This record gives sequence, C-alpha cells and structure tokens, in this order.
Amino acid sequence: MPTGFSSTILRFDTIDSTNLEAIRQARVGAPEGLCVIAREQSVGRGRLDRTWHSPKDAGLYFSIVLRPKLPMNLWPLLPLVSALAVSDALMKSCGLRADIKWPNDILANERKLCGILAETLETASGAAAIIGIGINLTKAAVPEALRSNATSLEEMMGHQIDGERILTELLETIAERYQVLQSEGGAEHTIREWCGNSSYAFDRVVRVSSDHDSFEGRTRGLQGDGALRVETGDGKLRVVRAGDVTAVRATTNSASSESNL
Repeated sequence: MPTGFSSTILRFDTIDSTNLEAIRQARVGAPEGLCVIAREQSVGRGRLDRTWHSPKDAGLYFSIVLRPKLPMNLWPLLPLVSALAVSDALMKSCGLRADIKWPNDILANERKLCGILAETLETASGAAAIIGIGINLTKAAVPEALRSNATSLEEMMGHQIDGERILTELLETIAERYQVLQSEGGAEHTIREWCGNSSYAFDRVVRVSSDHDSFEGRTRGLQGDGALRVETGDGKLRVVRAGDVTAVRATTNSASSESNL
C-alpha cells in the first residue's frame, strides 16, 4: 500500500453498517487506510438512500477510510477509482471481466454484482472520505425479487468464491488506483481508465432519473470531475452529477435494465 496507509483491519461478525463504523472511526482520528469488514450488516446502505441486503457470509462487506490530498472538486473521482479497483480485483482473483455503470456499480451480464457508497465528513484530523463496497459472493446475497437485475459471483462463476482472496486483491488494487489518482495527471488518467472499462462511457442509450427530473439520451464521456455527459434527442448536452442512470434496451417498448440492489 502507498505510504501513509494503515494495515489495520477491523473485523466484525455483525455490525449495523461498515460505512457507519468507518465514519465513527474516522471521527476519532482513524488513519488513512483503516478498513472495516463484517460478515453481516443489519443496516446495510447503498446509494440514493437504498438498503443493501447483507446476510451473513453472503457478501464481502467492506469500508475504508481515505484522507485524500486532492482539491475538493476532484473528490467525486473517488467512487470511480473504487469501481476500477473492484474491477481489477475481480479480474485478478476470479478472471471475471466486469462492466461499470456510472458512477460505480459493477455489473456482470448487465446485472448488478457490486455496489459502492462514498461518503465524506469533516473530522478533527481534516476531511475524510469513506468508501463502502458490497460484493455479492453467494446467491443468498440477492433477494428473490431482485434476481432479474442482480447477480452474485457464485452464480457467475458456477462455484463458491473465496472472499478473502478477493479482499487481498482489493486492498492492493484500491491502493494502486488511489495512488495514481493523487499523482501528476492522475485525474485525467483515472477518467481515461474508467471510460476504457465501462460500456456506459460513450454512445450508450440511458435514462437519467433524479428527484426533480428524468430524461433519456446517449452518453458522451465524462467531465473532468467524473460527471457523466449525456446528449439528449434535441442535441443538448446535459451534465449529470447526481441521480440514477439505467441502460435503455433497444426494444420496441424501451424497457430499461434497472438495478436497485
């Protein structure tokens, strides 16, 4: 891991949320790189205030404390870095080439395999970012109602997966990607890498939904801060910094491949 990273891993059998525990640790001065892992979460959390189904030993439930030395306008790149790190770790540990849906959902065969939740907070030691990662390891991680939209490594690979092996790779890939982000030209490199590893980066027909708006268009890459560019049917380029992005299948009824886990 890069200089300054802690090798400390806090492990819990059951916890409310690894992100909540990482936030608590950061507030009392936890160093960069502190990791929280649980076998089970009682209040697992996802993006857009969604819950994250977290039964015991069915998923990798992981959070890490980061204290980036980056301008605040580049902090939105942290979820993209995390998605790239997960993609790297899955390839190294399982030989699985995953897709990335903006900003940081990890997909396999258009179904959600992993979610990432990034949160920021102020602490006495300065600003911190908490990156929470939930990877579905077994079929039990995916509720029956969501199985058309979500999947697990067990289902994709056809056998049980060693979560510890994935964790080992993930710790290395997070450190590598994070170090690159903070190096000279790192933001531009990260954006290029994300676009190169995501089928959602260019010319993908998507629906964008937020609390106040909903529209469709074709993706046109990323802004310098990681925001998604979408060109609507009237030729207008819209910049998306928040909201839910789903692929619109090329069918007569325009059904969308939505994933809400």
